[in-house]
Amino acid sequence: MNKRVMSQTTQALAMALALSFGTLATLPAQAATPMVKTQAPGYYRMMLGGFEVTALNDGFFDLPVDQYLKQPKEKTDAALKKYFLSLPLETSVNAFLINTGSKLVLVDTGTGGKAGATSGVLLANLAAAGYKPEQIDEICITHNHGDHLGGLTTKDGRAVFPNATVHIGKADAEAAEAKATLAPYAAAKKLAPIEADGEIVPGVRAWATHGHTPGHTSYVIESQGQKMIVVGDLIHVASVQFDDPSVTISFDSDNSAAAAQRDKVFKAAAADGSLIAAAHLQFPGMGHLRADGKSWVYVPVNYTRMR
Repeated sequence: MNKRVMSQTTQALAMALALSFGTLATLPAQAATPMVKTQAPGYYRMMLGGFEVTALNDGFFDLPVDQYLKQPKEKTDAALKKYFLSLPLETSVNAFLINTGSKLVLVDTGTGGKAGATSGVLLANLAAAGYKPEQIDEICITHNHGDHLGGLTTKDGRAVFPNATVHIGKADAEAAEAKATLAPYAAAKKLAPIEADGEIVPGVRAWATHGHTPGHTSYVIESQGQKMIVVGDLIHVASVQFDDPSVTISFDSDNSAAAAQRDKVFKAAAADGSLIAAAHLQFPGMGHLRADGKSWVYVPVNYTRMR
């Protein structure tokens, strides 16, 4: 192609592009893409030795924690600010499913949708994680507050987990506020109050940590030399209570006993490298502890692919 033809071709291409851009410039602006404003399903899965552990989120509460923590409001405000948090504090509600290979054990059941619109999604997340309520063999309840045992029953009082035996500290099982929720399991002879520390199924054992409630129970999960302690409500506000474990909360039935149990369990977990898992640590609510004087450094689990 000679230079004259090339010049004419270039001019023609430039004119075509100019016309195209001019046409595009006159087109009306497209509407902005709507925001989704939802998260992915709330489950997180990891291996603990030979056990598969799935953290299940039941939603969250927006809590005015400054009104509940047993310390001056200005100290709570400062602690939250240190971690770039504010009031009310979004607080996760978590449960934990352990697949031992022969048993499915669920620790806590969330609210059952009985505590407001921001919680009550545990069953949806259980389904997203690949399980059905009727597959659950054992349910271990840390204590009898509604955000831990509320998911045992439907709003009309039917058992959500028809094939499961429910384990709960004896003192908590006998409390009036728990009896209605536990009733369908008791009627089916599937209620097993815990009277002493001991094995629920191989690799899962109860550990009395009474204080937050009279029957508060933690559960020790152990497989192939790896250990996790599900601590229930031994901690509520990570940004405050890891830095100052002496701070208690008005939800505790016995503040001094609750603080003592937190100290006992946290020291044990730090000493042998156990994971802790808690209902109100931000989802997935699992991590390790390292002592720092009288405080604790919390190291959340690292996201990992299943292998």
